[in-house]
Amino acid sequence: MLGIGAAATLAAWNDSEYGAANFTAGRFDIVGAVDGATFSSHATTGAAATLNFQLAPTAMAPGNSTYALFSVKTANPSVAGTLQLSAGTPGGTGLAAYLTYGVRTIAGTTCNSTTYAAGTSVVADGSALTAGGSATQVVTANGAAQVNYCFAVTLPLTAANAAQGLTMTQTWQFLGTSS
Repeated sequence: MLGIGAAATLAAWNDSEYGAANFTAGRFDIVGAVDGATFSSHATTGAAATLNFQLAPTAMAPGNSTYALFSVKTANPSVAGTLQLSAGTPGGTGLAAYLTYGVRTIAGTTCNSTTYAAGTSVVADGSALTAGGSATQVVTANGAAQVNYCFAVTLPLTAANAAQGLTMTQTWQFLGTSS
């Protein structure tokens, strides 16, 4: 029989395990090349790459079309994403009112009338220079594959005499979004 004041001592042992992790945000970075091979960053309108058109776009006549390549890929390291082409507001003295253009993705880095015709449309042929792409293109992670855009700029046969001597500047943006 236990009386008042008797006490029992209970002992308990314990042990713990912990899990920890370090986190680092990935990055998304795209780079471009006018030759399909020498990639660098052109992240602002002031640093835009100058496209190399086949026919110098400085003396266009009615019926002339000229073609230029611009390739885009992710940097390494970078996660994958999508690209969306948009056009800025043309500058110059009014030639943009007469010019039309189209953009297609092509398999290689040779951009001319033949490869353009075989490409996949991004901007419909005959579009105003203010038109952007309606679809996005997939860009793979770590620079694994590039997207080759072929631009075709045309001064239509129907261009009025008033187009003579006019100028135009244009900047296109490739907006990359990580996925």
